[in-house]
Amino acid sequence: MNNVTKGLTDFLKNKNIVTVGGVILIIAILYWGYNTQISRQVSPIRNIPIAAIEIPPGTEITEEMIDYVDVSPIVMQHGEDVVRSSAAVIGKYTDYFTLIPKGSLFYGAVLVEEDDLPDSPFTKIKDGDVVTQFPVTVASTFGNAILPGNKIDFYMSAVEPETERIIFGKFIENVEIVAVRDGSGQDVFATRDARRTPSQIIFGLDPIIHDLFEKSKHLRRYNVELYPVPHGGTIEIVGDTSVSSQRLRQFIEAFTEQTSELYDDFEIPDDWDMPDFGNDFGGGGQDDNQDFEDLWPE
Repeated sequence: MNNVTKGLTDFLKNKNIVTVGGVILIIAILYWGYNTQISRQVSPIRNIPIAAIEIPPGTEITEEMIDYVDVSPIVMQHGEDVVRSSAAVIGKYTDYFTLIPKGSLFYGAVLVEEDDLPDSPFTKIKDGDVVTQFPVTVASTFGNAILPGNKIDFYMSAVEPETERIIFGKFIENVEIVAVRDGSGQDVFATRDARRTPSQIIFGLDPIIHDLFEKSKHLRRYNVELYPVPHGGTIEIVGDTSVSSQRLRQFIEAFTEQTSELYDDFEIPDDWDMPDFGNDFGGGGQDDNQDFEDLWPE
């Protein structure tokens, strides 16, 4: 045992041997460190989400819009904002001013929650419908009780020009409200901290129905008025927006010019007989003194 200890002591006292051993150890450490760094730079980071298609601004990102690639770590060195998990992408929206190209990585700076998008009700209008607004007051909204998402009907009243009889009935039904604004354009229900007075309701209408709706608003000569009426109860209302009364439609069309291009594909029902309102209103075939009840039967 003493001989072994003495031999080891003599070995360590040999400077040449210690120097060579130290150099070898240093080279080994450097080699290990170099290989480790190279492996880190070369070994890809797997399953990084990218855009499988071009994603327009303000679009909700779904799983079908995402593809996956393996990315070299050197690409990610300066990509602290790169999203590395699909869970952090799905359900988010692209920023309203940012388009994500096909094949692009996702960056956190351009992904937002739905509530963070600019408050535009137009994104909630059904494709093909025309954005429409209608002036309201606290009284006409039944004490500010018409809310976004509610379905309402529009009732219409008018005065028949010859007999001065009042016409009244449901005009358009199942109109879905997408926004209620105050006089400065702010969402009436965006905050509970401030009381805001409703000034307009916003909704979408089929182009033909929109045409009729806007025409009716200009028939002031015949005392035409429109009234928004919310649906009562909690039963789900099904059905598309539609014109409820063909007689009210006929009244509007009798005193307005038809926009032909909107009606190219519109089929007039077989039982739709346009009433004649007399010579003064573009008719001419009816007796001016004819009882209006004959034109507007129950």
